[in-house]
Amino acid sequence: MLELFRYDFFIHALLASFLTAVTCGVIGTYIVARRIVFISGGISHTSFGGIGIGYYLGINPILCAAAFSILSALGVESLSKRSDLREDSLIGMMWSLGMAVGIIFIFLTPGYAANLMSYLFGDILTVTRMDIYLMAGLTIIISGVFFLFYKEILFLSFDREFAQTQRIPVSFISSLLISLVALTIVINIRIVGIILVISMLTIPQASANLISQNFKTIIFYSIAFAFLSSIMGLIASYIINIPSGASIIFSAAIIYWTLKGVVSLGHRIKKRKSLDQLPG
Repeated sequence: MLELFRYDFFIHALLASFLTAVTCGVIGTYIVARRIVFISGGISHTSFGGIGIGYYLGINPILCAAAFSILSALGVESLSKRSDLREDSLIGMMWSLGMAVGIIFIFLTPGYAANLMSYLFGDILTVTRMDIYLMAGLTIIISGVFFLFYKEILFLSFDREFAQTQRIPVSFISSLLISLVALTIVINIRIVGIILVISMLTIPQASANLISQNFKTIIFYSIAFAFLSSIMGLIASYIINIPSGASIIFSAAIIYWTLKGVVSLGHRIKKRKSLDQLPG
């Protein structure tokens, strides 16, 4: 394993793992607290439309996917407030329309989209230096936003109506955060892919929630679990020769179920001790 550190692609993969852990750990905690996992799933699949347009126009598919996803996310948020159509119906339409647009433009693109599978299922070993720069920039932006607006984000995550009574600019912060959700999803597509990226935004958070109920603590635990699952997935991918994206998500699931078993066992032992201490 140590010989892998001589290769640039492995160093890039490690850096990408850490940056993914930070961005997904922070944004994923907000997603889970706001209970907008379904919206995030819609954004991830909608981004495929931007990837298809990028291939057709001959420009960076990730940049096109980012713009397409942000506009779609803001559009759903705006339309859900002004339209009689329910938000879940809008998300379903956005989800299917984005995939349809991507398929159409990829079909119209001359030649064969050779890297398409890496966008669908991810391949952390193909991460480039430019991807690292984009992920580092996103990490700085997300960290800065959460540092500056932590109290406002905390209120918004758990009680939107209460946040409004505190004169918090709810619409602005909500739009800012949904844009960051879209960017996080799109930029991390290269790591675990469109189909699996939502898992990276929810499974580490579910693991963190097993051992803490504090919002800030959950963020740090989520980052740790996301990074650990990335490393485990990388190692398993190298040893077994399986796709890295799927391996990372599988590792995250193993961490969750292992931790859940340990926590459940601890509760049973604690309960048994309490019963043993009862008189008679």
